[in-house]
Formats: sequence, structure tokens, C-alpha cells
Amino acid sequence: MGKIADRYFEVDPWVIKERGLDSAYSEVAESIFSLGNEYAGVRGYHEEGTTDASLLGSYFNGIYENGRHLNRVQYKGIVQRIHFMVNTVDWLYTRIRLDGEAVTIGQSHITDFSRELDLRSGILTKNYVVTLSSGKAVKLSFRRFLHMEKVENMFQEITVTPLNEPVTLEMKLGADFKTKHFGEDYRYWQILEKKVLPQGGAILGETNTTKQTLLSAFTLDYSQVPDQVADINEEYFVGKQLTVSLEPQQKFLVRRHAVNIAEKSGKGQKDWVSGLDTVEENFKLTWETAQTSQRAYWKRVWQNEDIEIVGDEAQQQGIRFCIFQLNQTYHGQDPRNNIGAKGLTGEAYSGHAFWDTETCCLPYYLFSNLEAAKNLLEFRYHTLDQARNRAKELDCQGACYPIATLNGNESSDLWQHASLQFQPSSGVAFAIWHYSKFADDRAFLYRHGLEMLLEISRFMVSRGDWDQNGEYFGLWSVMGPDEFQMMVNHNTYTNLMAKFSIDYALTLLKEVQQNSPRDYEAILAKTAVTEEELAQWRRCSDHMKIIQTETGLFEQHEGFFQLPHVDIHKIPITDFPLYHHWSYDRIYRNDMIKQPDVLMFLFLLNQHFTTEVKRVNYDFYEPKTIHESSLSPAIHSILAAELGKESEANSFFEFATRMDLDNYNRNTREGLHTTSIAGAWMNIIYGFGGVRSDADKLVIAPTIPQDWDSYSFHLHYKGAHLFIAVTKADYRIDMMDKAELSILLQGKEVLLKEGSNTFNWG
Repeated sequence: MGKIADRYFEVDPWVIKERGLDSAYSEVAESIFSLGNEYAGVRGYHEEGTTDASLLGSYFNGIYENGRHLNRVQYKGIVQRIHFMVNTVDWLYTRIRLDGEAVTIGQSHITDFSRELDLRSGILTKNYVVTLSSGKAVKLSFRRFLHMEKVENMFQEITVTPLNEPVTLEMKLGADFKTKHFGEDYRYWQILEKKVLPQGGAILGETNTTKQTLLSAFTLDYSQVPDQVADINEEYFVGKQLTVSLEPQQKFLVRRHAVNIAEKSGKGQKDWVSGLDTVEENFKLTWETAQTSQRAYWKRVWQNEDIEIVGDEAQQQGIRFCIFQLNQTYHGQDPRNNIGAKGLTGEAYSGHAFWDTETCCLPYYLFSNLEAAKNLLEFRYHTLDQARNRAKELDCQGACYPIATLNGNESSDLWQHASLQFQPSSGVAFAIWHYSKFADDRAFLYRHGLEMLLEISRFMVSRGDWDQNGEYFGLWSVMGPDEFQMMVNHNTYTNLMAKFSIDYALTLLKEVQQNSPRDYEAILAKTAVTEEELAQWRRCSDHMKIIQTETGLFEQHEGFFQLPHVDIHKIPITDFPLYHHWSYDRIYRNDMIKQPDVLMFLFLLNQHFTTEVKRVNYDFYEPKTIHESSLSPAIHSILAAELGKESEANSFFEFATRMDLDNYNRNTREGLHTTSIAGAWMNIIYGFGGVRSDADKLVIAPTIPQDWDSYSFHLHYKGAHLFIAVTKADYRIDMMDKAELSILLQGKEVLLKEGSNTFNWG
């Protein structure tokens, strides 16, 4: 794999710990210590200021800006203007002076530094001692958290304690809109209103082009009345300046309750007074009440979703960090939200969602939070009109979902991705079908789901074509999941998933016709689909070109088997990442694979293929894959585990849960690999747990890694809460909330009964 751990944080099953201050890891730590609640996210930056490298990032899901410049390439179908998640208000802004000396990370004399993120509470703490030039020592302690349910509410606590001599403390606290997006010296925000409040302040900002607004307000509570309190009202800032004299061992504590209200419609938050009334209502939530409910929230999460590993402390910490970040990034709080590739932890990938959401993130929510899973699909339904418009831009019909988006519009200005990759569209179709395996939600399927499926099928047929002899149908000039092959014909993943999308659309339409004539008539009227069109789709599907040899080996695309061969193991490690060291066109001239392509559909539609077909394709394609995608190792590990390749499965898995914690790709500083984090979860559940969810019955076939003593995980499936505990002696499935459930266990049909069900190996 050529990836080596850069371990910096201490290993603990429930806590991410940093001991000592190393400026080389400043931005990595900011990503790791990011907090979020889906509505908002904030990087783990030092609120008191730092001279170390830093990306001071504060983000709100769905708050974005448009690029300042149009794409100079004016060809039809090429995106003219991108959009991106924009940095917002620094609601944690704090500046501290002790006897007139500024406290600044990287500049002040700091000792006994520690920082901890408690995964059981979602509370980030930081402690250190600063020694002044006079020799005075002062301890500073910080805590912060974002409320997971009352998501507009965010909290900060600062404690200052002189240790040996009296100190005069000055603090400046406020809300600051002077944040820089990706370090640009450009203001994406205009200030509409400001107001100093008796115990805090409020400021209303508006984005330049999208006209979205963010009302940021705060109130302060002190352990003792400061000697002086002054109001600060600057162009992009509103806040308070405090002065207090402290004796040795006398603690001064200040708590900030921040309320941030985002208006995402682009119509503006015109009623400033009403906004302030909402703020005041939120201010009634106390720190103590918020902290109690915060701990209760995470207790419920761990009771229902924890994965316990005995015998590997590093992986134990890693998978809990993954589950924690998945909940912080998304838990179904708002159906207008999606999952960005970096979540709300950094500005890389511009905050965009990709096709990973439907293929790699959705399974976690299907098995833990079905309503959240549905909301991910609702996001795609709410942006169906934009997908229709995108299809028109490509001279096609139906709906083409974007490769990269925040608001439903295509935001990739790389034409070879935006105009050639259709994984998002077939991914949405697959996700609707996958959701149907878990939920008997006919209302969603018959109305929203079917409408998307019909428009996706319409697009696939209009984008495809027949060969000159009219013998077969397929898609020419595409790019499949393997992004090292461009403008290829009949990429098997693309053709096969297009066929799958069409077939499911036709099957579901027939079901609706039989079961709900009113919905059937409504969908025909809404989509204007005709019998002639449906017959055309069926013919295209029946004649879809899928290239497969007699041995079961799929050809990745037409002509792939004839491409020049590259031995990927002979590529120097110094050449990675290849995008930085090889000319762009050189990457496309051989059979080297970036990430699973054929193996990807063998994972998604796993139960559609025999073990031998999976084996022959794995053995052929795995040696050609260099895993330049962070999701790639997880898919390979899952298939390797299924095929009994234990050593390979373990090798691919070894860094999955700790990709960011140990900075394997040396880019954690840019933000967390959110969809790879979901892949790590799949790696345990689908890989070692042997779970498959693409059949009519739940499939479970656990194995246990040699180095583990035991492991356990939770699944929520069709009303049942399953707890699966695996040891080297046996394995147990405890079922709660349901009397019985028929599953496929190790290939045999088994009827689980409520309570404990124990099984022996073999």
C-alpha cells in the first residue's frame, strides 16, 4: 500500500488525546478535534489565536458562495461557475492578555499542554500553563461543544487561574466575520446589522452572491463580576472587553452561549427583530441542561451503534472515532443536507457531496438511523429539477445528478468528470432500491423514488446509443469509477448500473400500477412517460452491452484488456500521489486502476454474483489497483474477507479506521475523509461481519481477524435491534424489539428468535 502511520495522538478506547504542543501537527489536530452537529461544524482551532499554521474554519451545512470568476471555457455543458461551502463567523473568538502580555499559541511560553476529545460526550477540552516574562504562571482551561439536537446552540467555557502571583486578566470575546476562506484576502460576507446586548452581542452577515444570512449572537456568564466590561462594535465584529484582577488560585470562569441562525433560502433574514427574539428564546437553554442532554445523546448513540473490539486498542479507538464523526457530520437533522467529502471539517473538495454518499455512506444510516437514510434520498428528490437541467445541458433528457454539488447544481468545472461520470445518477437509483430493502415506505417509493428512477432511466437511454448494426446498446465516451480511464466505451460499471436503474424503474412502475392506480396515473402525468418510451427502455436494457468472458471475468471497458501494462509495484513511492508527479495524460495511457471499478459493482450488487465470479475478477483487478482513492482499500478488504483471503483483508483494513488519526495520506490537515470513515465502518460490518444487505433477507457470515480476541456490533433491521458478538469460540446474535426474523446465516436460512441465539463455527 505504501502508506505509513504518522501516529501523534495517544491511543485510548474513548478519548482522543494530545499531550504536548507540536506545531508540525497544528492543522492535523484542528481536523481531528473538529466538532459538528450536521447543522454546523467548527475545526479544532485555538480560539485564543496562534502563530502556528492554522485553518480557522467555521461552517454551516448549506451555506455556500459562488465562484467569483466565470469559467473562460464557454463550451456548452461545461460548468461556467462553481459554488463552494464558505467559511463563516468565528463565534469562538477569544483574545487573552495577562498583565498586558498576549496569550498566543506558538508564541507564548506554554507548558503542560493537553487536549482531549471525549467521544462519550462530544466535549473538547484543552489545558495548559502559560508563564509570563515576569515568571508568573497561569493555568488556562477551555471547553467547547455543539448541541446535537438543539443545533443552533453552541457553548464555550474558559477558566483562568493564576498559580503563584496576582494577575490582571483582560479578555476580548465576540463574534467575528473577518474569517478568511482558504486564506483568501477577500470578504465573502457583508454585515447587515449589529447590536451590543447587555451580556453579549449579535451580528447579521449576508453572503455576497447567494444572499444567505447568518445571525450570530452570544451571551456571557461569569463566575464573578469583572472589574470592567466594555462594549466593542467594529465593522465585522461585535463583542465585549473584560478586565478582572485575580489573586493566586482564584479561578475566573466565563461561559459563552452562542446561537447561530442560518437562513439558507437566499431571500435574506429581513426580520432582524424576529431573529433576535429567536436568539433570546434559545438563550434560555442553560449550560448545565445542554451538557446533560449532550451526554444523554451520545449515550444513546453508543448503546445502539457501538463497535467493540477486544485485542486491538488502536482499531478500537479508530472505529469509535469514525462512528463519532459520522454522527457529527450527519444524523438526519435536515433533509436539505447532504454529506460532503470532508463533512464540516475543512474546505478541501469545497464541501461538495459526491456519489460516495449513496454507495458508501448510506449503509451506515440504513443500519442505524433509517429516517436519516431517507433524508439523504430526499435531498436528491429536492434537487431533481437541477438534475433535469443538467441533463439538458448535456443534450440529453431526464435527470443527470451532478458529480460534485452542495445545492443540486453541478459544481465540477473538470469536464471529464462532470460530463462523463454518471455514477451519481445510477448511485441514486441504487440507493432507492437499497432503501427499499430496509423500509416498507411505499409512499416515498411510489412518489418521490419512482419519479427519480424514471428520470434517471430516461437520461441513461438518451445518453446511450446503439451500435451501427443495431445489435447492442451502451454508453460511449464515459468515465467509470476508475478515474484513470477517460472517454472509454462501454465501461461495465456504467452500463451495468444503467441497466440496473432501468430494470428497477420498470419493476417499481409495474408494482405501482398494480397496487396504487392513483399514484400510477399521477406519476405518468408528472413525468409524461409513454408506453412507447417504456418499451424503448426495456429494449435498451435487454440489449445492454456487458463485456464478460467465459471464465466470468468482466472487461472494465471495451479495449481494457489490450491496454499497455504497468507494474504498479515498481512505481517509486516518491511518485505518489500520482496527480502531483505524473503528467495528467500519462495517467490515462495504461491499465493501472485508481480505485475499484468492476469490483465496485461486485460489492454493491454482491448477491447477484457467484463466489467464483467475484474471485476471478478480484484476482485480476486487485494487482492493478493503486488505491489513490481513500475508499478503495475498504472495498478490497470487504471482498478479500468474503473470498477467504484473510491476510489481504487484514492488510487493506489495517489503516482504515485510523486513516485520519494517523494521517496515513499526509493530508488530514485539509479535513477528515468523511466518506472513507463510512468505508471503515463498512469494512468491519460488511467485511469481517460478513453482512450483506442487497438480498431479500439479511445476510450474516462473520469471521474474526487473527489478532482480535473478539468483536461486537449493532444492526437495526426491519424493526429488530441485532447485537452480534463474535469470539474465536463461537458467535452470538441477540435480537431485541422483534419476536422473530428470518436471515441467511453462513449461507443457510435461520430463524432468529427474540433473545440470545448462539452459533458454533462450522
